[in-house]
Amino acid sequence: MKQSANPYGNIYLSPKAIATIAYHAALESYGVVGLAPKNLAQGIAQVLVKEPTHGVDVHFTDDSVVIDLYIIVEYGTRIQTVASSVADNVRYQIEKSTGLPVKEVNVHIRGLRVSNTD
Repeated sequence: MKQSANPYGNIYLSPKAIATIAYHAALESYGVVGLAPKNLAQGIAQVLVKEPTHGVDVHFTDDSVVIDLYIIVEYGTRIQTVASSVADNVRYQIEKSTGLPVKEVNVHIRGLRVSNTD
């Protein structure tokens, strides 16, 4: 949990809340088809329990946030451009929504998907 103080009291942000913001920001980005589990165990857990933040890891450092995203990209898009766009969008949305500085957004491409042209 990340705590920040203000004149009225304390605000606690859970990693799950930040992961949810990052998840939605990543899905809004051009070229992203979906998020992928980071490993086999998380993939099996996703089948059993629908977790809205799968594919997102949030770590707190001293005064900032580090985010790892595991995404699936649309086939035919420039992977580097999509990854850069996702990182920028996630950083912007988290800083705007929470006020916490984002130290890093690491984007891991887990696969490509060809959309149905029919």
